[in-house]
Amino acid sequence: MTNFTITLKNIGRRFNRDWIFRGVDYTFSQGCSYAILGSNGSGKSTLLSVLNGSLGPSIGEIEYTREGTKIEVSDVFKYLSLAAPYLELIEEFSLNEMIDFHFRFKNYKPGLDKVAIIELLNLPGNANKLIKYFSSGMKQRLKLALAFCADTPVLMLDEPTSNLDAQGVEWYLSLVQQFAAGRLTVICSNQEHEYSFCEHRLSITDYKI
Repeated sequence: MTNFTITLKNIGRRFNRDWIFRGVDYTFSQGCSYAILGSNGSGKSTLLSVLNGSLGPSIGEIEYTREGTKIEVSDVFKYLSLAAPYLELIEEFSLNEMIDFHFRFKNYKPGLDKVAIIELLNLPGNANKLIKYFSSGMKQRLKLALAFCADTPVLMLDEPTSNLDAQGVEWYLSLVQQFAAGRLTVICSNQEHEYSFCEHRLSITDYKI
């Protein structure tokens, strides 16, 4: 797997005249796991959006490198997988179609295929069921499975156990054990069970002005 890094240099983001965070200098490296911590509405998701290139910073520079070679922000999506409550699944797709669509843009992790993902979800009889008929918990499981099972060096998760019951939380932690090793993993959370395995922790309040 490639060596991927994300370097933030004096990054800040504001909304109108108010700074959400400012002065973030940090390097995220592949093979390490990071938790971005803060209360609801503190700016965790905004920082994650800046990290994954979907939102530009108001000030500062962000640099992506792969094996020491710079990656343009427009190409970053090729290297990362993201699961978040605000990311929508295509409700009119069946489970089969949703998996096929997702893996048109990503490769499966070695040893995995569509059948394996359906088994991982424990939905063997629901391959042709439309996503719109899934419960909120099953939709969240599907988002997580698609992110974890894609062969990308970067994995970003925002509130990964939202809509999951206790059994779902255990399932999520099993995915971490199976599929997060060797990746650059970033978890946005305010619940310790979601990020307890993370080696590095950033508090968004440290970057408030």
